[in-house]
Order: sequence, then C-alpha cells, then structure tokens
Amino acid sequence: MRARRVEEYIWIIFVVLLCPCDGSASQISYSISEEVNKGTVVGNLAKDLNLNIQELDSRDLRVVSSDSKNYFDVDRRSGSLFVNERIDREALCPNTAECSVRIQAVMSDPMAVHRIEVKILDINDNPPEFVEESHSLQMSESVPPGERYLLPIAVDSDSGSNSVKTYKLSQNEYFSLDVQSGGEHGVSAELVLQKALDREKQSVIDLILTAADGGKPVRTGTMIIVVNVIDVNDNAPIFAKTLYKLRVSEGALRGSLIIKLNATDLDEGMNGKILYSFIKRGKNDPSSVFDLDPETGEIKLKGVLDHEESPAYELRVQAMDQGQSPRNTNTKLLIEVLDENDNAPEISVTSLMTPVREDAELGTIVALVTVSDRDGGSNGVTSCKVVGSLPFKLKSNYKNDYSLVVDGPLDREKTSVYDVTIEATDEGSPPLSSNRIIPVHVSDVNDNAPRFMEPVINAYVKENSPQGSKICQMNASDPDLDVNSKLTYSLMDTHPRNVPVLSALTINSDTGEIVSLQSFDFEELKTFQFKVQATDSGVPPLSSNVTVKVFILDENDNSPEILAPYSELGSVNSENIPYSAEAGYFVAKIRAVDADSGYNALLSYHLSEPKGNNLFRIGTSSGEIRTKRRMSDNDLKTHPLVVLVSDNGEPSLSATVSIDVVVVESSADIQTQFRHVTMKEENFSDLNLYLLIAIVAVSSIFLLSLVTLIAVRCHRTDSDFSRYSPPMITTHPDGSWSYSKSTQQYDVCFSSDTLKSDVVVFPAPFPPVDAELISINGGDTFTRTQTLPTKEKVRWK
Repeated sequence: MRARRVEEYIWIIFVVLLCPCDGSASQISYSISEEVNKGTVVGNLAKDLNLNIQELDSRDLRVVSSDSKNYFDVDRRSGSLFVNERIDREALCPNTAECSVRIQAVMSDPMAVHRIEVKILDINDNPPEFVEESHSLQMSESVPPGERYLLPIAVDSDSGSNSVKTYKLSQNEYFSLDVQSGGEHGVSAELVLQKALDREKQSVIDLILTAADGGKPVRTGTMIIVVNVIDVNDNAPIFAKTLYKLRVSEGALRGSLIIKLNATDLDEGMNGKILYSFIKRGKNDPSSVFDLDPETGEIKLKGVLDHEESPAYELRVQAMDQGQSPRNTNTKLLIEVLDENDNAPEISVTSLMTPVREDAELGTIVALVTVSDRDGGSNGVTSCKVVGSLPFKLKSNYKNDYSLVVDGPLDREKTSVYDVTIEATDEGSPPLSSNRIIPVHVSDVNDNAPRFMEPVINAYVKENSPQGSKICQMNASDPDLDVNSKLTYSLMDTHPRNVPVLSALTINSDTGEIVSLQSFDFEELKTFQFKVQATDSGVPPLSSNVTVKVFILDENDNSPEILAPYSELGSVNSENIPYSAEAGYFVAKIRAVDADSGYNALLSYHLSEPKGNNLFRIGTSSGEIRTKRRMSDNDLKTHPLVVLVSDNGEPSLSATVSIDVVVVESSADIQTQFRHVTMKEENFSDLNLYLLIAIVAVSSIFLLSLVTLIAVRCHRTDSDFSRYSPPMITTHPDGSWSYSKSTQQYDVCFSSDTLKSDVVVFPAPFPPVDAELISINGGDTFTRTQTLPTKEKVRWK
C-alpha cells in the first residue's frame, strides 16, 4: 500500500533541451516529487544521452554536484539516474516558489559534460500552522457593523497549491470572515462584524479560525479567537493610505528614516491619542530590522538590509487610540530592497582531472568550473577568464558553467606544476571580482631521448692490459622522470677494422662501464672505434648513440733486432782494418730496428769491451764503430767487440752482436762485403755535372716545400691553439736528433737515421709543464732532462 501511495505522489516529466553551446555539453531536465524513497528512478541517462549501456562503465560515467549532499547518483549497469538521499523541498529551497537541483554528468574518453536540472516538486506534507494558539481582540460595543479586524495568518511550509488557500470561521451570529488573496504574498483574512455587539448580552465571544491548504487531501490548522467586548470609544484611528509602497537601498545606514506614518482619530483626549505598533504576522518579526516610534509613527532602519536574503518586506502597522475602549486600524507597507553590487562572484571547482599528461591534446578538459554571484540584475552577470599567459583557457559550457581546457603545448621538463589563476568579474558599478588558483600537475611522458655530453668520446688503454680492464665510463642523462629516465647501455654490433667489438668488449648495461674481454697489441692494432647506445625504459623507448674512439698505448714489449749483414750473439762476424788506420777510421756500422714506437723504439748503441780496451768507439745514435787512435805495437791483432743495442723503454730491452776486428798489415788485404767509400772518378764529365745540378735543384725544391709545409702547419696550430708555443726541433750533422716540447698541441720528432725514418706525434692533452728537451749529441752519451709522456702517442712510418 505504501509503495502504491508513493507512486501516486511521484510523477516524472522528462524534457531534453540541447545546450546552445558547443557539442561538449548539453542540458537535460527532469522533475521529481520530494520525499520519495531512496533508489527511485528519476530518468534514464543512457537513453536520453543516446549512449550504449556498455560505454557507461568504460567512459566512467559519474554525477557531480556542488551541493554538500549527493542527492542523485547513476546506475552504470542500467544508465538510470536515481535518488540517493532524502529530499526535503522545504529544507532545500526555503521560501522559494521553484526548487531545482543542478548536477552534471561527466564522461571520459572522450570527455563530455552534460548539465542536468532536476526540479523538485512539492507535495502536501505540512499542515498550516498558526504562530499563536489563541488571539484576543478587544471590541467596543459601539463598533458599527462592517468593522474589520485583521486576523493572524497561518504559515504553511509547502508552496504552490499546497500552501494556505483559504480560511474558515466557526458558526456565530456576530462575525463573518473576509478572505483576501494577496497574490504572491499569500491569503489573508479579516474578521468582519456583521451585527452590533451587546456587551451586556455577551462580553466574550470565542471563535475558531481554521486555515486550509490546497493539497489533496486538504490539511488544516486552527487558532482560537477570543473577542472581548468593551464599551465607549466609538471612533477608530484612520491612516492616510491603506497601502504604502517604498524603495530602500540595501546599503542604507542604520538609523535612516524610512517613513513617518500619520493616523488621525476624531475622538478627543485619551480616546484620540494614537500609539503605533507593528503587527507580528507569522514568523516574521519586523522589529528585528525596523524601529517604530510608537508616538510619532517614524519608522527607521534598525538592522542591515540584504537584497540577497530578503528582496522585499511586508509590514503591518497598527494605530490604536488610548481610549478606555481603544480602537485601532492598520495599514500595509511594502518595502522593496534595491540591490547593490556588494557580493563578489564565487568560483567553485566541481571536478578536477589532474595530473594532465604533457602530451595532452588541445581541448583536453582539466577542470569544471562554476561561477555564481548572489547579486541580481547586471550585478549578478559575470564573466570569467584565465589570468596570465598560460597554456590553458576557459570554454563556456552553459551559462556560468565553464571547462578549463588545454590551449597550448605542455612540457613537464620546463614546468611541472601550473598555478592557473581564474578571475571572475561581475558587471556591477563598480565591478567586483574574485580569483581562484587551481594547481594543475603535469605528468611525464617519454619525450626526451638520452643525451651524451660529447658526440665523440676518446678512450686510452695500454697494450697487453689484462682481461677485464676498464676502458671508459659512459654517462648519459635523460630529463624525463622515473622509468622514462632509467637508462640502459649497450654496444652496437659493428666490426670496425675487422674488430669484433662484441667479443672484444663488454658494457655494464646499468652503470655504462666498458671493460675489455681481451688484451690488445699495439703493433697489430693502434686504434679502433665503435658506438654505444643509451636507451631509456619509456614506452616507446628512446635511444641515442655516441662514438667511442679507443687508442692503444704502446708498451715496451719488443726487443731491438739486429739487421743484416750482422746477426745476433752466437754467430761469427768479423771486420778487417789496416794497421796504418788513423784515429776515426770507419770500422763498421751496426743497424737495428725495434717494433715498438716512440721512446720504446729509440735505440742507443754501446760497446761492451774488455777492461782497458780504448781502441774503438761507437756512435750512440748512429751505430758507427770507429777507431779512437792509431794502432801501436802493443795492440792485439784481433779485437773481439760486443755491441749492446738498447731501447729507451721502461724497463729497457736490449740485444747484442759480436764482431771480431782483425788488424792487417796492408789495406790491400782488407776484404769487405760493403763499399764504404765512394771512389772518386778521375775524370768529371759534363754529364756528371748536369746530373749533380739536377739532383741539387730537386733537393732544393723538396726542402723548400717541406719548410713551407712545416711553416703552414705551425702557423695553423698557433692560430687554432694560441695557448701553446711552437715546437723546437734540432738536428745534428752526425745523425743525432733532439726534441723540445712546450705546451704544444702536437709534438714532432725527426731522426736522421738513413735506415729508419720516423715521425712520432704525441697528441694532446699534455699537462702544461715547462719545456722538455731530449738531446742526443754527437758524443757517446744520451741525455734526457725530463721524462716524456709514455701514453697518448701515435706513430706513422
């Protein structure tokens, strides 16, 4: 029975109005009665929005509201909008003719907002009530028939047809009831005297006033009216007007004079003295806002007027004489409160979708914003905007509802949080405005590839380094966050110069440390390069490459080798010299080579001779063995010599060769394998002269070209690297060479050795130290003032 009764009270009217704004928002209107049971279906959103039932859950259909209570919710399984909380229209919208709840249906992927207005229909659930249980009236018996007395009104919390519609008076012989409709101000009743009173016959008359509303079924409320019949005073006060209409600004100051009422009484003495008073009607007490002087009739402002709370006041003022049987009259005052722009707009955020991806498309909804202003007219008309130059804008959805959307590219690496300031301004004079800051967080996407500090990285490793030696450390950076910035390193599968990089090197994928899987031989491989790839862990992953150049540094791992015609120790080598040989006589020239480079290949020659043998000497750099003096009769006929050839590595490696020098009596007995001295031709022909001139010319041109090339290279080095001083290179006639370096980008060494010509280049970086000088002079000693670097060197042959 109860469900059937509820069904009788519930009626739902469905009206679908398309919003005149863009396609992202629309408005739907429903109506439902108050006090319906929870779960009562208001309407079907899926049907009204032309949505698939299967889409409701995937698109996250939800209902949002700016009210403190969620009166409605949506069932995603059926798409029905149902009542979620008890709805009491009188508590929700007190003293208003119409009541509605505004909510919004929000969907994602793509984002869509639909505005829903649910009108709350009143039911007759409240009976009329009088403030007083009884009301007393004092009436003189001299009052003529037709006299009217304003009766208290009944208050009904319901509205419309369910409010108070009429009054009824109990049966009596003296009075009738005149019910007057006041339009929007309700219904009032006056007690009308129909028959002259006779105090002697009846001094007290008890009446029952019944107030009835217009609901179905009708509800009523009653009040007892006690009429006391008194004697004498036969003239009542009279107001100049029965209705006064006034307008007062809500900004009026306290104590301001509103109006001065004037009532007259034809009686004299106390019967003609009038006192004014407010007539309290219902729950409204005008004395809390207005002050009435009982003797002068002046009404002044006592409280504060607020157009938003009470746009108008209806006052009833009574004028009563002071006769023994006082008579009174009343008048009505309608005071309209004029609106002033005294309320700034209010900004509320009903839904905030944050964080926002930094690759969000233009038009992506970030938040739903509602602006309201309690003022009326133009004072309540508002406009809204985003303050400053930000990649966001406001898009109007419906009236004062807006969407904060993306209006430009977002970059989390530059700005991770945007403080979006929204400013709302009304059209009052002067206009009022308010601000609201909405923090918008930007989430990271993988839009930055890893970066290396340099495009090319140089690494140096000594030859013969053990397996597992560290080559270099790779470091790359990624400005993204979390997993998007986690890097892994890998070697590119390349084979430069037939070097299988993946089998020769390995890299720690987490730290980027590159270590060797084998040792390297400088004599076989001097340099090679490969590529390293850094990849982040984003989706999709991004990567970048860097070229790594590896230079193998030479170690002194090769001993000198004696060249033909002499062999190493263990074989018999002999040379003959005449007994008549002078000091400085050329005996032999030892030649040797070293597979190493730089100082490791710089050879020096020494004689390991028996003690006391001072007949021979050897050029430290040239390897030429010569006599130191003439022969004497005390000298041996055979001199065994052991030549020690040493390099300048650390530690130094060496080789030896043995030569027996035999002294013969005559130079005719000397037989050598080589021709050491060119015989002079007795006749010098013209052809020889021409040949000599051609050789000299070609040599001069070559030397001039070489000097020019060196000058150009030195000039270019000086202009490009002004912080270095030019190199100093000196040569000595006997084939020795010296080398000087002073903070120079490249250092060049030349050797005048006829069998082996090297150019040794030491590339930067070198420490900025004072000049180093290595000199091998024509003597038998080798002097080095400072140790040259043993790394970062490249040798060309």
